[in-house]
Amino acid sequence: MKRWLLVAMAALLPFTAFALTGEEVMKKSQAAFLYPGKDFKARVVMKLIARDGQERVREMTMLRKNMGEAGGEQKYFMYFFQPADVKDMTFMTYKYPAKDDDRWLFIPAINMVKRIAAQDKRSSFVGSDFTYEDVSGRDIEDDGHAIEREEKLAGTDCFVVKSTPRAADADFGHKLTWVGKESFLPLKEEQYDRKGVPYKLFTAEETRQVKGFPTVVRRVMKNLQTGHRTEVSYLRADYDLGIEDSLFSERFLRQAPRKWVD
Repeated sequence: MKRWLLVAMAALLPFTAFALTGEEVMKKSQAAFLYPGKDFKARVVMKLIARDGQERVREMTMLRKNMGEAGGEQKYFMYFFQPADVKDMTFMTYKYPAKDDDRWLFIPAINMVKRIAAQDKRSSFVGSDFTYEDVSGRDIEDDGHAIEREEKLAGTDCFVVKSTPRAADADFGHKLTWVGKESFLPLKEEQYDRKGVPYKLFTAEETRQVKGFPTVVRRVMKNLQTGHRTEVSYLRADYDLGIEDSLFSERFLRQAPRKWVD
């Protein structure tokens, strides 16, 4: 009788506490955040805000296409409208699982396509507090993941996952990610340096359902050491538009197709 009661009580405990590992939570989070739909388009406004409140604004169109299942290959294309020093600049990424991504930047002022070296993936993306890796995502396998705890964040039940780089020479120590249990979106992320000091903070400020997909439409990345922050807002966002494979080529890096970027 006692054994039956123990089994019955265990069945009443939250199932997710037993069912998911840290790696599984992060895989689901990556799928929800970076892979929903077959493709995606957004008109994006990026504000670079200094500690004293001075702002620089960048406006762009971002296009993304999945080449397979969640966690697999993807292609990204971005076209910049403003300010004047980046107008008509384009950026393209071929994202691969378990190997270095390919990245290119077209600089119209000198009419040159520049290949971005793999080791630059943690560098600033066009002067923002986001890195190139933040834009397209970090490979899940690059880190070890463990669920630290479960707690509420602004009323939302979350897993708190600690991710630690497997490479000894990584440029950060670890990160903590608050992943919503229902949406699996990353709602907050604290990044720590190799001494354990927090240096960057990501927050999902607003989420919205777009064609049935929960989507982060406003996010902020803040450098805790300098006080500089970058705010990213989606003015328009849409999924499953039928973006052609041919868009992701050097030809369109140099002359972006108005059909897709406007």
